[in-house]
Amino acid sequence: MSEKQLLGIGSRVRHPAYGDGAVIRLHKAAYDVCFMLYGIKQVGKDYEKWEIIEAVTPEEGISFNEIEKSMIKVLRSFSDITEEVPLGNRWEGGTMILRPGEEGLKEKDLPIETFFHKIVMVRDRLRVMEQRINSSGLSDEEKVNLQQYITRIYGSLTTFNILFKYKEDYFSGEKP
Repeated sequence: MSEKQLLGIGSRVRHPAYGDGAVIRLHKAAYDVCFMLYGIKQVGKDYEKWEIIEAVTPEEGISFNEIEKSMIKVLRSFSDITEEVPLGNRWEGGTMILRPGEEGLKEKDLPIETFFHKIVMVRDRLRVMEQRINSSGLSDEEKVNLQQYITRIYGSLTTFNILFKYKEDYFSGEKP
């Protein structure tokens, strides 16, 4: 890094000793960085031996909500976490009924919460797959080809958006 690059909260870094981490707080001369394996460490702003994976521009005033979104993004990038996504109020306590088209076969009742949880797990695992594709040694062309399949999968899952409480949690496929 020839010219000093200031990092903002949510910037992702790779330290030679501590591994992958994210900037969580800014000080006058240092960053507080949360490392996946070593917890929170303070690193001087003049430190040059780490790799900057993703730089976020520092902003003057940053809200807790913005910090929280950044941390969720970082955790999603480095792990196989499942975030808690709220089910729409109208579906809480509901039941999904699977009725066979063939006479004489029994219906299957399934709590909507169980079905919803499985849909959210699929989404979270797709996100992890995207991150692993992006950080793999594949060529850019191979990455783009695989990303197109994932985008189409998201598009197929838009049917289930009705179950989500917030639009920000919706699946979205290809943009026109």
